Amino acid sequence: MMLIRLILSALIIVSSVAVAQARTVYVDDQIYLPVRSGAGSQYRIVENALPSGTPLEVLEEPGDEYTKVRTPKGREGYVRNQYLSDTPIARDLLERATRDLANARSELEQTREQLNDVTAERDELHNSEASLSSRSEELQQELRRIKEVSADALNLQQRNGELREDNQKLRNDLEVLTAENERLEASKESDFMLLGAALVLGGVLLAVVIPMLKPTRKTDNWA
Repeated sequence: MMLIRLILSALIIVSSVAVAQARTVYVDDQIYLPVRSGAGSQYRIVENALPSGTPLEVLEEPGDEYTKVRTPKGREGYVRNQYLSDTPIARDLLERATRDLANARSELEQTREQLNDVTAERDELHNSEASLSSRSEELQQELRRIKEVSADALNLQQRNGELREDNQKLRNDLEVLTAENERLEASKESDFMLLGAALVLGGVLLAVVIPMLKPTRKTDNWA
């Protein structure tokens, strides 16, 4: 109840401020109010049965009994001052306060939902941050392993180059030894051929000399 009174008081204060230069008054707590063409009950009614709480635009400063106003339908006329009020009636104020309270509750509910969404997003961001931190650590470890492997690869490449040089040296030595072996083989064949030729020549010589050394039968008979 106290909250409603505070809201009503605030609305009364706000509604008392003039908008532009036009001042607005309201039909007071009267069920219906006629609008007349002149300031008196003898004038004809230009609009009848204005309900309580209807806002009216003041066109002239209020007189002793009547005020010239313009209705929401655009008709101009006069109404009695005793039925006018500078503030909305309590019923309208209560309805407006109720609507404002409902709007405030709706906005509060929307704010709570937004807060829940923001909280969920924050938690999700925290989880993502933790996941990214873990992934970053894994990547750093992987980078260290790659650097180690790269260093080993450089060492292996250097060692491979050294082995290639040693292999090339061995190939060169093998080629030299092969050439030397071929030369020795050729020399052996040459020596073997010379030895064979010498043996053949010796055999021929023996075949020629030995018969010459034997005495013939004729010579023996003469003896």
